[in-house]
Amino acid sequence: MAQKGVQLDRERFSCSICLDLLKDPVTISCGHSYCMSCIKGHWDGEDQKGIHSCPQCRKTFIPRPVLGKNTMLADLVEQLKKTGLRAAPADHCYAGAEDVACDVCSGRKLKAVKSCLSCLASYCEEHLQPHYDVAPFRKHKLVEPSNKLQENICSDHGEVMKIFCRTDQKCICYLCLMDDHKGHDTVSAAAERTERQRELEGSRQQIQQRIQDAEKDVKLLQQELEAIDRSADKTEEHSQKIFSQLIRLLQKRSSDVKQQIRSQQEAEGSRVKELQEKLEQEITELKRKDAELKQLSHTEDHSQFLHSWPSVAALRGATHSSSIQIRPLRHFEDVTAAVSKLREKLQDILREEWTNISLRVADVDVLLPQPEPTSRAGFLRYSCEITLDPNTAHRYLLLSEGNRKVTYMKHLQSYSDYPDRFTNRSQVLSRESLTGRCYWEVEMRGEYVGVAVAYKNISRTGGWTECGFGFNDKSWALDCSSNSYTFMYNNIKTSISGPRASRVGVYLDHRAGILSFYSVSGTMTLLHRVQTTFTQMLYAGIWLNYDSYGSSAELCKVK
Repeated sequence: MAQKGVQLDRERFSCSICLDLLKDPVTISCGHSYCMSCIKGHWDGEDQKGIHSCPQCRKTFIPRPVLGKNTMLADLVEQLKKTGLRAAPADHCYAGAEDVACDVCSGRKLKAVKSCLSCLASYCEEHLQPHYDVAPFRKHKLVEPSNKLQENICSDHGEVMKIFCRTDQKCICYLCLMDDHKGHDTVSAAAERTERQRELEGSRQQIQQRIQDAEKDVKLLQQELEAIDRSADKTEEHSQKIFSQLIRLLQKRSSDVKQQIRSQQEAEGSRVKELQEKLEQEITELKRKDAELKQLSHTEDHSQFLHSWPSVAALRGATHSSSIQIRPLRHFEDVTAAVSKLREKLQDILREEWTNISLRVADVDVLLPQPEPTSRAGFLRYSCEITLDPNTAHRYLLLSEGNRKVTYMKHLQSYSDYPDRFTNRSQVLSRESLTGRCYWEVEMRGEYVGVAVAYKNISRTGGWTECGFGFNDKSWALDCSSNSYTFMYNNIKTSISGPRASRVGVYLDHRAGILSFYSVSGTMTLLHRVQTTFTQMLYAGIWLNYDSYGSSAELCKVK
């Protein structure tokens, strides 16, 4: 009972927050006492609420009370410590399987609070006290509890390893220094630690700098992500509004055409019905007249016949039927043809502009760099469907395969005049514009074929330097012969070495200003890469050598 009484008395001097003996005890106005650091920490967490409370009785204080050390209580706690009596530790003070246990405790061991590098032992709070109270122990090096103290003991000599051998990069004891490490570059472990500590701090600074840089990048990417979301939402809303306007416009035009057709139908129908009624009236009158003539023809009295003839024989002229002429009926077929032509034009515009819109959507980029693909599968991610524009084709060029193939013919083709048509060079441009990242392949047959990209405003007339692919600053061309390659830009020729293949792949990153040509067979081989700045949308181009009858190039369907 006496022992229990001591324990209860000791519990009176324990902090209800940390459950340990009071350290720098303070007593607040409600009468409860705490360690100064414990109650400060508790109130720091309540600062945002502006109301501070006692952890035991929950009494509140406004404003935050000013704390002062309870000196009487502090003296009592010190006296209690000097008695050497301790309360039975709570279960959480005993060492578990993963804890460092006190090396001095007998029976069930308590958790160690410190390890001594001099003693090579770990101590609980009670058994550590001599290191604070006894002068020789105060010089010992105390560290956080560690299970690796025995690693500081030399396995050969059983001595503490306080020396570091730089030659062998390992810790040794003083006996090792006299034996296996004699003549080696050695320093005290403390000196080596000091030097390595400087390196460590330098590494930490680098790491912290990289962390700061990475955090800045994360923030930038977050801002970019938010900007993308805002822009996508705004663009989607705007696009839907425009498409809705276009749909309403088409619906209105459809309604207008329908109304005009029905109005014209009613007008023409009324005119036809009016004429029809008049003709039916004339038929009725003619039938009556025919009946009178028939009756007169059967009159046997000659005098009566001659008397009636003048009034019966007179006929009115046919005033209506004479205006009807036999001709092919046209009705509203011309309207159908006109609407069909409008549909074809709209389809052409939508196809070209849809490609442009799709490429611009694909051109949306963030801060992350986009490296050029390294495999054909990587390039095919950016493959695009390209067709050739017949309105740009030279008259000796025949387009086929859905305008994907071009062939040089012996005779001029019956193309209509068009301002975009090349007149002096056997060239053709694509219908679709190229922006963002694009990839396409060209299958070539013939002695000399050119694969190019060009701005739309390249000249269609004039000499080679004005309109020829690669002869000006508006086009870039790879000329492929049977045994060599030549790259041309702004009339500057560059000879290219590489495996000859019938297929050439072209990769374009419009924003990055990258244009690459590849030889495509079993593998892809880079022939030439251009790094520049493109100022306009580009179009794919093909050139066939003059008089190379039958030579051809086809834009491949690649997936």
